[in-house]
Amino acid sequence: MNLWQHYICPATLHDALLALRDAPTPATPVGGGTDLLIDLRQGRHIPANTLVDLTSVREMNALETRGSCLFIGAAVPLSHISRHALVAQHAEALREACELIGGPQVRNVATLGGNVAHALPAADGTIALLALDATAEIASLDGSRRLPVADLFKGPGASALISGSELIVGFEIPLKQASDASAFRRVMRPQGVALPIINLGVWVRRAEDIIESVRIAVGPAGPTPRRAQWAEAALVGQAPTEDACRKAAEAVLEQVTFRTSPRRAGADYRRQLVEPLLREALSSAWSRTWR
Repeated sequence: MNLWQHYICPATLHDALLALRDAPTPATPVGGGTDLLIDLRQGRHIPANTLVDLTSVREMNALETRGSCLFIGAAVPLSHISRHALVAQHAEALREACELIGGPQVRNVATLGGNVAHALPAADGTIALLALDATAEIASLDGSRRLPVADLFKGPGASALISGSELIVGFEIPLKQASDASAFRRVMRPQGVALPIINLGVWVRRAEDIIESVRIAVGPAGPTPRRAQWAEAALVGQAPTEDACRKAAEAVLEQVTFRTSPRRAGADYRRQLVEPLLREALSSAWSRTWR
């Protein structure tokens, strides 16, 4: 059985948007296809008459600094992101997350835009981008708009993008300053299930020995990826001690909701992992400041 009837590979963003509008419907954008093709094969995605391949779109393959931000195109493969010097310099949490997604073959074709657009509550790339305060550039034939990554999701697997007319062009991440840094950690089953049991991204800015500002993203902690603002508030103005981490972990558990997954882990086990994972990620990010 054919999973699609037509295949279009545009070279520009405008051509890609035209293809989504004018191609035989339903038309579906595709990057690496590591999620989409499995979903089509298993009936979890509406049938696609036309696939619009975004991997050759020039605007979506940029990885460069633009003013005060690092721009990463939505079609850049994860393996390229994990090895790029600018990502290592300005977005270490994202570099670490991209190194952990799938295996080498998956990372060579899977894209950051696809990881985010799939809208899973614990997508590693998404959790890292949340901690880094990333903004998504979204394009349509009517123009472009920018949206905080946290606002891209409506629920599990449900994106806020207007289907058939909008595409994520890329992501803008504030450039790293000397006093800030980030880190990403996750726990997953050793075999069989690629999705994490729990993952966590941290960005921290220090003032001498005190946490001046911090962002913590954790998943899967609800129907959409989310920040743990109560934990962030508990850490601001504190030194990153074990006691401060313990109180922050308690704040995480008061704010987020973990569920039991028959294939991954129980809610109680996930709750037990919060404190050691937060302590490790915060310690790693803290050690990278002033570097």
